[in-house]
Amino acid sequence: MSLRPPLGPTGRTGLVYHEAMLKHETGPSHPEQPARLKVCLELLKEEAVLSKMELLTPAPASSDQIEWVHPRDYIQRVKDLAAQSGYFPDTPVSPHSFEAASLAAGGVIKAVDEILTSNLENAFCLIRPPGHHATAAQGMGFCLFNNVAIGARYAQRVHKISKILIIDWDAHHGNGLQDIFYEDPSVLYISTHQSPLYPGTGNVWEIGRGRGEGFTINLPFPAGAGDNEYLQAFEQIISVISGQFKPELILIAAGFDGHFADPLTGLRLTVDGYAQMAAKAVEMAENLCQGRILLALEGGYNLEALPFSVLATINELGRFGLHPSDPFPGPEKKLSITQASENLNLIKQIHKDFWKL
Repeated sequence: MSLRPPLGPTGRTGLVYHEAMLKHETGPSHPEQPARLKVCLELLKEEAVLSKMELLTPAPASSDQIEWVHPRDYIQRVKDLAAQSGYFPDTPVSPHSFEAASLAAGGVIKAVDEILTSNLENAFCLIRPPGHHATAAQGMGFCLFNNVAIGARYAQRVHKISKILIIDWDAHHGNGLQDIFYEDPSVLYISTHQSPLYPGTGNVWEIGRGRGEGFTINLPFPAGAGDNEYLQAFEQIISVISGQFKPELILIAAGFDGHFADPLTGLRLTVDGYAQMAAKAVEMAENLCQGRILLALEGGYNLEALPFSVLATINELGRFGLHPSDPFPGPEKKLSITQASENLNLIKQIHKDFWKL
């Protein structure tokens, strides 16, 4: 847990939420379901955290704003398919899905505005559908619009932010985020994820292209990796490279499906592990960009582990002085993953021409 002094109710941490995002219906057996937001909101109320946060109600992102990432014909395709209750690959949509997806993107925009105008120190976007798998022209992996990418482009175009760091700690590689910024040196994209795993991208040799070479950094972990391996990645690579990049804003694609109880992955992160990663990210923001950091919900599909992971993360943003415990008995032992250590050493070799590691 962080040793930073608590701010308590004087902290200016925002929570983005809109109940209309619950109307994105995916079916009773689908893992990405409205209950994900409900259980998180309920726990934040129960722990008296919600009352200490600034509740931000977003407006839907406009078509012009979404077009900064997605072409107009794709946006129309999402709208049309939602009206028909159709499917993108592995991603069902329903009549209210377009509204929900526009609100999710608009939620990140709202948080960017509040942070970059100094109304808030930081924010957590409790949003759905998630976004990091959505490429410019294709919805997939439960994602329709790429919420974090839209927020990044908004920060650049409206607030004239020149350098943005995106950290993606979802257990699945954010292929959409990578694709969108693959040739862009103004956005440093760093992904920690399980490999092999859906969508099959994110190997260590995917480092960017053209002017963006060196600005995509993939840290794949084998199944079984957990808190120790992830914290090593933060200390040895993420913090070091971010310090050299010197971002003006940090965005985190915050998936919590790396928890050891999650049904879709094989990582062994814990609630405390997420708290420690959040604390490190907040410390980086304080040191590099005046504390400007926002997190947007991506994955996380165990309805007991997810809310406690979110609570532990928000506790670090707001310094509320809580000590959230894991709802499940922890992994029996902390594994030492040789492959994870070897990957970190390989990544250092691959990126030594771009960064001092």
